[in-house]
Amino acid sequence: MANFYSVLRDGIQKAVYVLIDKPIALAVKIGLTPNGITTLGLLGNILAAGLFVLATLYPEHQYAFIGWGGATILLSSIMDMVDGRMARTCDLCSTFGAFYDSVLDRYCELLTLAGIVYYFFAVGEEWMALVTLLSLIGSIMVSYVRARAEGLGIECKVGLMQRPERVVLTCLGAVLCGALAPVVPFHPLWLLVTPQIIIAVLANITAFHRILHVGKQCS
Repeated sequence: MANFYSVLRDGIQKAVYVLIDKPIALAVKIGLTPNGITTLGLLGNILAAGLFVLATLYPEHQYAFIGWGGATILLSSIMDMVDGRMARTCDLCSTFGAFYDSVLDRYCELLTLAGIVYYFFAVGEEWMALVTLLSLIGSIMVSYVRARAEGLGIECKVGLMQRPERVVLTCLGAVLCGALAPVVPFHPLWLLVTPQIIIAVLANITAFHRILHVGKQCS
């Protein structure tokens, strides 16, 4: 099952690369750099967080704002693939670029999930806000455990709920919430919170799985 999942994930990644290679070549011609693309991704996630906040200010359009927030996260996450692909294929890799990309990835995740937490609190869904906060904690810890392990010279990519999976689930929940709110026979916010429940459970399991993995490597 793990091998099938890995093959599927790699296949999707390769298909996306086929779609973005020509735009990347054009971006390089007009002077864009991987660090510039990374910065655009951050700005997109700031916008997404802002859309979740706006959803609290305009209740009559809240689900539309949530849907556009999800779409904005999705577009911004494509930037995260573009910057790495550009750096590798155009010989623009740098130590600072790798560091900058990693740091801004954490900011992006913190900002968007914080926006969702704020939205849930503002509309009185405290338990949904708490679940999303647990999702945020798990997400950050998955990345932090890997960074600490690699700082010790130990490869640590094990576990299911890595960043691409988390981003896809968050985007999917927000987009579906925005698109299906008028027609679903249940509270539309279940579409937004269900992916956060999944992430909250699996991301924290992944973090502890990585801790155990590092422990085995050190023993």
